[in-house]
Amino acid sequence: MLALTGDIELVGEAATGVEAIQRVKELQPNIVLMDISMPVMDGLEATRRIRRECPRTKVLVLTQYEDRDWVFRIIDAGASGFISKVAASSELASAIRSVFLGDSYLSPSVAKFLVEDYQSKAGDSSGSSYEQLTERERQVLKLVAEGHSTKKIAELMFVSPKTVEGHKTRLMAKLGVHDRVELVKYALRRRIITG
Repeated sequence: MLALTGDIELVGEAATGVEAIQRVKELQPNIVLMDISMPVMDGLEATRRIRRECPRTKVLVLTQYEDRDWVFRIIDAGASGFISKVAASSELASAIRSVFLGDSYLSPSVAKFLVEDYQSKAGDSSGSSYEQLTERERQVLKLVAEGHSTKKIAELMFVSPKTVEGHKTRLMAKLGVHDRVELVKYALRRRIITG
């Protein structure tokens, strides 16, 4: 299918995640079209390893999974794009070209889902939930997102760990997040910290 495009060359194939990593090291392709469901090592772990060991090679994930958890797991693994297995061949070629040119690519259905997910978290009737945070809560948010422990945050802010926990509980309630991972994702989206 890709050979018919004229400007995309298939340089290798792999049946497992481990084999994919070996082939990428040997062939140094511009882009890897990665399946998530593979034996020995799944596509998510293979994507992480390829991005770490061969950073010039970009990964475009081809998968049947389009639910929220998979989308974030794929993005967190370092993929430059995400396309559904049911996509038309023209969309696949467009996705490969986009990633090659340095852009990210998301299937329209995934992009729509991410926009809706972002809008549901970012907006509320009283304005931005971030604006509702006190200065101390914002400080705790930043320090938690940077990976500091409650004890370390308490030391940095010259307060007790119990006070830090109180700030953290209130800011999580205001932001509508339930754990540290969601807090970090929120901080990344708001550019409070950078990835």
